[in-house]
Formats: sequence, C-alpha cells, structure tokens
Amino acid sequence: MDPSATGSTGVRVAGVGMTPFESDSGRSLTDLAAAAAERALADAAVDPADVDALHFGNALAEALDESAGLANALAAALGLDGASADRIENTSATGASAFHRGVEGIEGGAAGGAESDRTDVALVVGAEKMSAGDTSDVTEAISRLVHRREYAQGITLPSFGGLAAGAYLGRHDAPREALAAVAAKNHGNAVDNPVAQFRKPIDVADALDSPVVAAPLRLYDCCPMSDGAAAVVLTRGGDRGDDESVADAADPDSETFRAPRVAGIASATGTHAVAERPDPLAIDSVRTAGDRVFDRAGIRPDDVDVACIHDAFTVLELIELEELGFYETGTAWEATLDGDTALDGDLPVNPGGGLKARGHPLGATGLSQIVELVWQLRGDLPETRRVDGAETGFAINVAGFGNNSVCTVLRA
Repeated sequence: MDPSATGSTGVRVAGVGMTPFESDSGRSLTDLAAAAAERALADAAVDPADVDALHFGNALAEALDESAGLANALAAALGLDGASADRIENTSATGASAFHRGVEGIEGGAAGGAESDRTDVALVVGAEKMSAGDTSDVTEAISRLVHRREYAQGITLPSFGGLAAGAYLGRHDAPREALAAVAAKNHGNAVDNPVAQFRKPIDVADALDSPVVAAPLRLYDCCPMSDGAAAVVLTRGGDRGDDESVADAADPDSETFRAPRVAGIASATGTHAVAERPDPLAIDSVRTAGDRVFDRAGIRPDDVDVACIHDAFTVLELIELEELGFYETGTAWEATLDGDTALDGDLPVNPGGGLKARGHPLGATGLSQIVELVWQLRGDLPETRRVDGAETGFAINVAGFGNNSVCTVLRA
C-alpha cells in the first residue's frame, strides 16, 4: 500500500455537523468549533465520553492573533476528558488533512499501542475565524501560502488564478463564459443550502460584469473570506470491524447502516513553487492524489455520482476535473456549458455551492465537503438540492495553489 494512501473499508462517518459559513460569525473560534462538534456528536448519537481522539484543523490562528493550544481548549469545552487531542495545519487543505489523520488513527488500530487504547471513535473538527483580523491582515496571511520566493515578488494566489485562467482559456480556445458558468452554477446550488455564505443566485452575465480581480478572473470567480466550522464523527465498524459492528451494518434500521464508508483517502504533494512547474495547467498533487484514491477505493472516475471540487477560483474546478480524469484535458469547460456538472447532470459538481458560494473558512473547508457528501449519500437533503440515488461521493481539498492535495471517496 502506498504510504500516503489510507483507504478504508472499516471506517464510517457516523455523524456530521456544520455551522453556517458567514463573513463575520460574531463568535469565538472555539465556540464555532464546539458548535459544529456538538452537532456532529448528536447526529452520531455519540456521547463525548466515548470519544477516543480529537483532531482539530485550523490554519490561521497564530497569524490572526488567536490563542494557541486550540485542540486542548476545544477538548475542554466539549468535555472530552482522557481523549487524545492534536491540531493539524495544511493551509487551505487543513480540513481534509485533519480528516485524513482521523481515518489513519482508526485504521492504525491503537492510539497508545495497547488494544484497550485503540481509537474506535474519532472526532474531527475544522474551524476558521477569518474575521478575527482586518482585511489587510487576512490578505497578508493568505499571501504567505505561496512559495517564499514568489511571496517576495508580490505574487499572490489570485495572481496565480488569473494566470492559470488566461492560460486555460487561450490553450483550449474556451470562451470567458465558461468560467462565469462555473460561478453561476455554484451560486445556484447554494441557494437552498442553509449553511452557505452566499445564497443569492447569479447568472453568467452577472459574473462577467463583476469587478476584475486578476484578469481574466473577476469577483464572482473568487471564493470569499469566511468564518465557520465543520465536524465529523468517525467510528470503527461496518465491513471490517468487530463482529457486532458488522452485524449492525447489515441492519437497515441501524445508524451504522446509514453511515457512509470511507472507501479511500489519499494525499500527495507537488511542486511547491508554481513558477517551477513545467506546465502551469498541470497540478501534480491533484493528479497523483486522485490516482491513488481511485486505486485504493477500487473505482474509476466514471463510478462517482457526486463530487466536491476545490473551486477557490472557478478555473480550478475545470483544471481539477481534468487532472482527476473526470474529463479529457481541455473539455471540462464544454461539459460545464453543456450542463453535465449541474445538479441534474451526469456528474453533479459542488451541489452545496462549493468554496465559491458555500464559503471558504480554510480549516473547515475540507470537512464541509465531507459533510455535504454525507448528506447527499444519506439522502438527507430536500429535492431541490439532492442528487437522487447517489452512492459514491468524491472530494478534493487543495493546499495553496496545488502544492498539496487530499482526495476522499465515500460510499453509501
């Protein structure tokens, strides 16, 4: 098995919870995290005393002068006495990396080495309070997510987004409307999502008329700064666990039966400095993590029923769909304009609004993708935003401009 791939048939997502994603929540970072965690525990019907491990994802606390020791503070707030606790940081892929850590903890068999100390229940929480700093402070913190040499030259993530968008449109002879269609689709998907930051529909004309940020990208091509938290409860059991868990998983009336299985999870790094990549439209970490997770889960891209793609910029949705093998190179824009990635299309993409409209609180984003997939796979959503009959879900959470990616496959 590849050391960075930890796919599982013995880990299930027993419960999920989220706070609304907002421009300013008016709550502390710990309060946000605790609210999402409490919802996930209640959804899983798990008592805090039964949690063996807490993994807390947060990216920007120190940069925004938040307190240290966040995992310990959250454990205390939730009453997780005796549980192990740690904090994970991987820039904008922090949430998925925390989820990855939780899966590894359960699949590894033991938190402390002894059978009695093994991790059977893990609580994974991601939270960010980007309103804790003023706009200039947050912008500066995000600017430092690029390679230090690129930062020194004043190159930002939106700069890379604009350069990639220009290269994509030019190379594939794609119209500017293709990017606007991604924005309009994802805003439309967020309208009926009560936790989404932006629930206002826009059309292609609105996106094309919005202010320029990094040409050809405009305001509606870029994700917002957000406050918010998301959480999941992971449990051992189902297909490869205790006999009691296996029996429970076979009972359609049981909670375990409804809990989606983590069929595969994998991460990969790529070239950190974008300027050192031989092709600005090739994101090695995305392609490598995708290949690993599909191999680990034993599926192909064609088997995926619903996907959550890291659309920090609209062009990234198109590039990632191609790098992952969902579409041939240079064709995702056509699929988008044809409606293939719409909620009722062949491959619904970002049914909750994506980073673009649901919001992008860095530490929570990857987990919010998992929450969305669980809601879809359980059929918990209203018809207006539900992918009917979805059995296999895919998510990708990307760090920086692709220097690290985490891919997950969930099965109903």
